[in-house]
Amino acid sequence: MLYCFNSGAAIVKSMSEPNTALRKADRVGLAASLLCAVHCALLPLAIALLPTLGLGAGGWVDLDQAFVVFATLLGGTTLALGYRRHRAYRAWALLVPGLILVWIGSFTSLHDSHGVVHATVMTAGGLALAGAHLLNLRLSHRAS
Repeated sequence: MLYCFNSGAAIVKSMSEPNTALRKADRVGLAASLLCAVHCALLPLAIALLPTLGLGAGGWVDLDQAFVVFATLLGGTTLALGYRRHRAYRAWALLVPGLILVWIGSFTSLHDSHGVVHATVMTAGGLALAGAHLLNLRLSHRAS
């Protein structure tokens, strides 16, 4: 317990208040995962339109793969810290399949195809990651 004194009266604050850094990290993960899902859903359309606008699509591969590695680190860290608070595995049930999908979509031959299957796999993975972060936020909030 943490004791704070305000106007002479003792106010007791519980140490189980939600960790703001964890909540911010989950919110960043949620937003980034949703943006990833939108990006992956629209990527085939963008690749089809770029040549008509006289633009190329070079350099996107490394960025996508770097984002998947970042999403893995952020998701694993926030869910591990969240688990320490709420002791529920439900968020992991969304995170692990989501990570498997985005890793398959980014680090296999599927990534080079940039077709509908690639977009579907990456979009589903991104939505699963976003769902895991949202569920972790809710579970952490209930536990506090």
